[in-house]
Amino acid sequence: MKMNKIHSGLILILTLFSACTQPQKQEPGLKDALKDKFFIGTALNTNQIFGKDTLGLELIKKNFNSVVAENCMKSEVIHPKEDEYNFTKADKFVELGEANNMFIIGHTLIWHSQAPAWFFIDDEGNDVSREVLIERMKNHIYTVVGRYKGRVQGWDVVNEAINDDGSWRESMFYTIIGEDYIKLAFQFAHEADPEAELYYNDYSMFHKGRQQGVERLVKSLQNEGIRIDAVGMQAHYGLNYPSITEFEDAVTFFAGLGVKVMITELDLSVLPSPYETMGANVADRFAYRESMDPFKNGMTDSIEAQFKQRYLDFFKLFIKHQDKISRVTLWGVTDNDTWKNDWPIKGRTDYPLLFDRNYQPKTIVNEIIKEVASQNN
Repeated sequence: MKMNKIHSGLILILTLFSACTQPQKQEPGLKDALKDKFFIGTALNTNQIFGKDTLGLELIKKNFNSVVAENCMKSEVIHPKEDEYNFTKADKFVELGEANNMFIIGHTLIWHSQAPAWFFIDDEGNDVSREVLIERMKNHIYTVVGRYKGRVQGWDVVNEAINDDGSWRESMFYTIIGEDYIKLAFQFAHEADPEAELYYNDYSMFHKGRQQGVERLVKSLQNEGIRIDAVGMQAHYGLNYPSITEFEDAVTFFAGLGVKVMITELDLSVLPSPYETMGANVADRFAYRESMDPFKNGMTDSIEAQFKQRYLDFFKLFIKHQDKISRVTLWGVTDNDTWKNDWPIKGRTDYPLLFDRNYQPKTIVNEIIKEVASQNN
């Protein structure tokens, strides 16, 4: 009897040990659910790039198969002085993407914002000539794209060059070089890495005027035989703007130009807007008011329900147009990371991403996975 008890106890212990050592079945992440639809990506900050945000890295590896540099490839960071480059952060970003077999996006080569002042002025503080700025632009693009040739799969070549009414943004690039600066930027990027995909990226792409301006831009590049692979539609939106119909019309419009459509910089703010038509101009700032920060202690049930339905409606649209959309990228991983906490009003508490401040998936994540599964059956 005693030996039987010992024998039974050993069997129980071995069974429990075997169960504990067996690999546990992991719940599918977003990248698993969407793998046959489009790339699902996120923007990485420096804490994630350097491995300090370990919980964030776990979410990234499980849920995303594409990454974009949030800030470390912008010209003010990577090229602070004419004769000085700083590739420390960008190198780590690319290494992380490669180590996890991700589709890597470089962001951004030419942008009027977050560009170093030296780019546009001479030693005496005067605007440089057209020829000098073109040469500086060429050297910058050749150096950055050339360094990651064959490693970065796609580049946001030019960012935010068109206004809502379709006119050219009067940036220093436009003022000094003229309209040709975009053509030259795409040309230089292609020369530096002929295999890399090249994109134009902008916000508020549901505006008809901006659509027409981007259409003229895309067609002019195509007519001159200059490579452009996709239009990136930034999606810094809220609970009420734009309408799903407006957004869908924009997707089909840009796809009709013969390029891929990419949903870039996706985040859905739950906070009230300080102005009627929300864009994404990083220079916009408004004073803090309590009334504009209503969810410091968490979203209400009704707002949370709106948030979930809004994201689900967008992802249903993305899945519907998977033949046109090649990538959907969130602008950050958790609500801790989002730039929307400080823009356009500093110090607010926003909830625009798919993972909360405790690194937990919001209920919408499972809803998206269920939606994909239902359409696959």
